[in-house]
Amino acid sequence: MSPTTLPASPEQGHVTFLGAGPGDPGLLTLRAVEALANADVLVAEHDVLDVVRTHARQGVAEVHTDADTSASSTPGTGTPQLTVVDGASTTAGVPSMRDAAHLVMEAARGGKRVVRAVSGDPGLDAYAAEEMLACASAGVPFEVVPGVATAVGVPAYAGVPLRDAQGTDVRFVDARTASDRCWTEVGASDGTVVVSTTLDSVAAAAGELVSAGRKPDTPLTVTVAGTTTRQRTWTATLGTIAQTLKQAKVLPSPEGGRPVIAVVGERSAAAQRDRLAWFESKPLFGWKVLVPRTKEQAASLSDQLRSYGAVPHEVPTIAVEPPRTPQQMERAVKGLVTGRYEWIAFTSVNAVKAVREKFEEYGLDARAFAGIKVAAVGEQTANALIAFGVKPDLVPSGEQSAAGLLEDWPPYDPVFDPIDRVFLPRADIATETLVAGLIELGWEVDDVTAYRTVRASPPPAETREAIKGGGFDAVLFTSSSTVRNLVGIAGKPHNVTVIACIGPATAKTAEEHGLRVDVMAPEPSVHKLAEALADFGARRRLAALEAGDPVTRPSERRPGARRRRSTT
Repeated sequence: MSPTTLPASPEQGHVTFLGAGPGDPGLLTLRAVEALANADVLVAEHDVLDVVRTHARQGVAEVHTDADTSASSTPGTGTPQLTVVDGASTTAGVPSMRDAAHLVMEAARGGKRVVRAVSGDPGLDAYAAEEMLACASAGVPFEVVPGVATAVGVPAYAGVPLRDAQGTDVRFVDARTASDRCWTEVGASDGTVVVSTTLDSVAAAAGELVSAGRKPDTPLTVTVAGTTTRQRTWTATLGTIAQTLKQAKVLPSPEGGRPVIAVVGERSAAAQRDRLAWFESKPLFGWKVLVPRTKEQAASLSDQLRSYGAVPHEVPTIAVEPPRTPQQMERAVKGLVTGRYEWIAFTSVNAVKAVREKFEEYGLDARAFAGIKVAAVGEQTANALIAFGVKPDLVPSGEQSAAGLLEDWPPYDPVFDPIDRVFLPRADIATETLVAGLIELGWEVDDVTAYRTVRASPPPAETREAIKGGGFDAVLFTSSSTVRNLVGIAGKPHNVTVIACIGPATAKTAEEHGLRVDVMAPEPSVHKLAEALADFGARRRLAALEAGDPVTRPSERRPGARRRRSTT
């Protein structure tokens, strides 16, 4: 008798309860990033959306839910679906949390890989615990990916250690749910208390602790928007925090107040915060920096700016298009394969991209460069070549520019060089410096237009208004064309905005457009330019501290204050 064939059961789904941490995307764990990349359905609270969205698979659909879940009750079948649970859109957030549980279970029953992302750590989230129990009751497999707990991560970023060498006792209290008994217990303790509350209720929480026995002069720190570049921390005592917030003009919030973490205790290092506040003391902390480059070009520069505490905003000023007549490029690439050239010189990442695209069009790869010497004008161009599978033979040892490349370029020698021709794929607006220098060294040059640079489309109206109205703290100009094009498509930056230029030629163009140049890179490198801006920010911060003034960003100007353009 043949064995009985059972009907195939639908594929079982799976749920990952994921802690997104307190706000800094860099605090996501490697396991969290892996889970997000493999998710079919992502259910995320609104306040962690920006943290998790970038790691979800490309093409996710975004569905905002409130009490009505009809728009997102059926998870997508082909494309990953992103569901945003927005607690602010419903009363106390309760209906949307129920929606979240419903969405999680329905997607998991449909065989989907579900990631349920919560702020902080899922083990400290009451709603996540209820959803885990629902999965267990329904037989849906799940896992938990811990995250950095907000009550621990925020004090670390505020420069407030919770324990000292004597092993201070640490208590954690959620002021929104704490009972009278809880306040009495922590009030009787002399250890550190970490209170999760809101900005509107922190003074009331301080009063509860005083009523429970804590001395009014007990130090505390209050941190809002912890671990993000909007972070702000106040140092006071239980008795003075209300007045401190009033003097800081912290206004009541119509939405019930922003979440904050307050750290209370004699040994909580509140008195040492000035020395330990590593995050808020970064040289460009909270600065909005305009980077007039494409997202691909600006990636490493933006990462560097973030390491200084800045918030980069990328605005392309140049769009790259194919040459109007592609025949010249096609002949040059064929000549490259047939041995017409001794050298090929790349002066930009865009030139590498243009040649690579032409290679792919002809079914060629990096092997076509065999026997040909390859030069790159600088580190970024060299990295683009390496990513293509080509290691350049020549990169300037000094200045990363056409002039620097010429300094290291060997003269043509008929004894050692069987071919005297160089292939130079470039932009249509490239200068003649490199061509003239190569000819002077005895080389024949095929100067070929590999791509055209045209002015990009204007940025959104909100960005244009911020540029002209002083909403940006600094702008980085990496070439004269970025100056001309940014002014052309978005208007002239406000005179409170710090202007940073990559070199003298760019600075001259900026001044011709009526801009005051505050920072210039010591050498023509985008990374040296970012370093120079960070040095400027550090000096500006130090000057404010030495003068006893509050540390502010350039955009936080006093009403009516305007700085004159430098005439030097």
